[in-house]
Amino acid sequence: MKIATWNVNSIRQRQSLVLDWLKRNEPDLLLLQEIKCETHQFPTEFFLEAGYTAHVAGQKSYNGVAILSRVPVELRVSKLPGLRDPEPPARYIEIAAGNLVVGNLYLPNGNSGGETGFENKLEFFSALAGHAEAMLRDDTDFLLAGDYNVCPTDRDYAPGALPPTDALVRPESRAAYRRLLWLGLTDAVRTLHPTDPCYTFWDYQAGAWNRDSGLRIDHALLSPRIAQRLFSAAPDREERAMPQPSDHVPVLITLS
Repeated sequence: MKIATWNVNSIRQRQSLVLDWLKRNEPDLLLLQEIKCETHQFPTEFFLEAGYTAHVAGQKSYNGVAILSRVPVELRVSKLPGLRDPEPPARYIEIAAGNLVVGNLYLPNGNSGGETGFENKLEFFSALAGHAEAMLRDDTDFLLAGDYNVCPTDRDYAPGALPPTDALVRPESRAAYRRLLWLGLTDAVRTLHPTDPCYTFWDYQAGAWNRDSGLRIDHALLSPRIAQRLFSAAPDREERAMPQPSDHVPVLITLS
């Protein structure tokens, strides 16, 4: 089974890029973040013609997540359980594909909105950990993938790419990510590529792509039995060189 995650930074601007990538890679599931459109504006019909159904949690102008599938799936939730806000921003959607639960997340960046914005980031992390714990207690096989907006260690970003005060590398953000690992989840990419940079994001500013000043902030975490099925996991780096690309690239995970 092939599952990919990709922050596309506006699906309506990158629709042709996504369709082309689907044709070349044929994942069973593609998890999209930052689609930047309301649910009814998502170009569902174009992906249906390509053989993919869409489950969408959209929001006007900002955020938004979607899951494209060419295998039968069932929508489980369209918002993350455990958040204080009963109608939170569109940052989480979850489906079941057979016995596998797949959560698609777009975690808050945490650099805007002052300390309140950073607290929202940590709250999302806490709710995600609580949800993962509940699924582990229920003996559920799952994968949680998307834009986590955290560089877990110093090797996950290019030297000088971020100041130590950035929310992506603050100790609290890294501790929240480690909490997920300590539950028993496996970081798919880092497990198979323990020392490679494996960047997934290059800013549009200051020639970051040409200087390879990247970040690894898009992750896939696997529950224990799913981790045993892990065959391959890597970012598709070359997608960043396409015309008018997203600042993120897809991360493709293959399970046996």
